[in-house]
Amino acid sequence: MTDNNTVALAFSGGLDTTVCVPLLEEEYDYDEVIGVTVDVGQPAEEFDEAEETADALDLDHYVVDAKDAFADQCLDAVKANATYQGYPLGTALARPVIAEAILDVAVENDCDAVAHGCTGKGNDQLRFEAVWRDSDLEVIAPVRELGLTREWEMEYADEKGLPVEGGNEGDWSIDTNLWSRSVEGADLEDPGYVPPEDIYEWTDAPGQQTTEDGEFETIEIAFEDGYPVAIDTVEGTSTSLQPPVEDGEEMPAVQLIEYLNDLAGSYGVGRTDMMEDRMLGLKVRENYEHPAATTLLNAHEALEGLVLTEEERAFKKQVDQQWAEKAYEGLLSAPLVDALDGFVDTTQEKVTGTVTVKFEGGQARPVARESDYAVYSESAASFNTESVDGIAQADATGVAKYHGFQSRLANAVAKDAEAKKAELLTDGSGDETEETEEQ
Repeated sequence: MTDNNTVALAFSGGLDTTVCVPLLEEEYDYDEVIGVTVDVGQPAEEFDEAEETADALDLDHYVVDAKDAFADQCLDAVKANATYQGYPLGTALARPVIAEAILDVAVENDCDAVAHGCTGKGNDQLRFEAVWRDSDLEVIAPVRELGLTREWEMEYADEKGLPVEGGNEGDWSIDTNLWSRSVEGADLEDPGYVPPEDIYEWTDAPGQQTTEDGEFETIEIAFEDGYPVAIDTVEGTSTSLQPPVEDGEEMPAVQLIEYLNDLAGSYGVGRTDMMEDRMLGLKVRENYEHPAATTLLNAHEALEGLVLTEEERAFKKQVDQQWAEKAYEGLLSAPLVDALDGFVDTTQEKVTGTVTVKFEGGQARPVARESDYAVYSESAASFNTESVDGIAQADATGVAKYHGFQSRLANAVAKDAEAKKAELLTDGSGDETEETEEQ
């Protein structure tokens, strides 16, 4: 129990956070609970549910708009090519943004503690608390600390007459934000279960969708310093969904992401069905939709391939992996990330240009790229030119002779050693050695 009297609760209006309200009062002796819902791009109906539930509970309820902050976080992730085990990070990027917003509300309202409804099995508890434990407020996790199960919560909600529909929020557990939509739970927990098409909302079934004139959709994405800033339709092609601004005009991050989610999703881009390794060691089945993220990450990597040197690209892969790992853990505020950002930002000074992307067969495929920083010479690479900046083709002969020399030497030495060993065994000297050792 605690002497504190006010707690700010991360509140969605779902079963877990709804039962936390009376539990914080009854089990933890808090006199006042305030609910905080943070907007990172969820559907409007989720805010309606949270508001209605808060009203029914007579709960002071705050809604914080953090879409812009979250969108900026997502585009930072593009610069770092951030994926975890093959899928674009989404929930992991959102949780620290949500946690920061809740902490701000808690401090503004002189709260003594902050609370969440996460279980003790998932990642989100760690991501929330990594932010909150850097404050002086107490951190409370009723579901984890009281060992609650979903079945117990439903019975408790029914007993208390809490405003939830028997605790059943649908067949699946769904988390949606601006950057991704995750679907898990129920039959999807079986790795052998083939999910029905109706689990998807952002993406049409991948196929050979085309525009009205029978062409595959083609767009051009403009980047400045590694950030996507504008989208243009390619001359000679039609588009099924017009951008919210004039072609080629700079587009705010939120609008750009929402537009690409709609456009790329209509072509079946951005589905992932995977077995994911959580931080606590559990392996779980996850299904994701991330049309804009897939499109932008593919385009960004294509542009990096044009403007970065081989050494920069090779080293950046290591940096990107470390950045993504810290993002997955919810630790983008770690000192290591500051150092990683220094390298990323330096490389991104050259990641300015355009990438043409074609939506085809559920893929967002880069088909052209242009940049003033291109580390590329068409005349040097062409088979129709004789030399490269004064270097004749014949000058490569010496390089070719040395290329693989050490490997050839190692193979020859090993071959000679095996031959000598075989010769010793053939003339019997090997048997004498063996007999001497036995004596």
